[in-house]
Amino acid sequence: MPAATEPYLRIWHTVKLIPVGRVASYGQIADLAGLPGRARMVGKALQAAPKHMQLPWHRVLRSNGHIAFPVGSETAEEQKGRLQSEDIVVLKYRVRLVDYQWQPDLAELLFGLAF
Repeated sequence: MPAATEPYLRIWHTVKLIPVGRVASYGQIADLAGLPGRARMVGKALQAAPKHMQLPWHRVLRSNGHIAFPVGSETAEEQKGRLQSEDIVVLKYRVRLVDYQWQPDLAELLFGLAF
């Protein structure tokens, strides 16, 4: 596992801020973490995150609202179940972002995302 680099720490911090019942896209997390255009890095950072951090990785989706794992895979099923346990509707492994996407307010942007 790679060391916790500064960009990874920023990504992990941002993912921790996603509220229960909300989702964000990989690209949105990258943007909010000050890493525009680094959506793939978000996926790698989530994969490298220490288990003890208990990141809400399941709240991060593709930009179209789809779960990124192969349909029917154990991880996709786990993510789907975790989202549904937060009352997020998942149809065909997709979440309607218009209904559930996290839109941080100004206070969250100024204070929660401060690095």
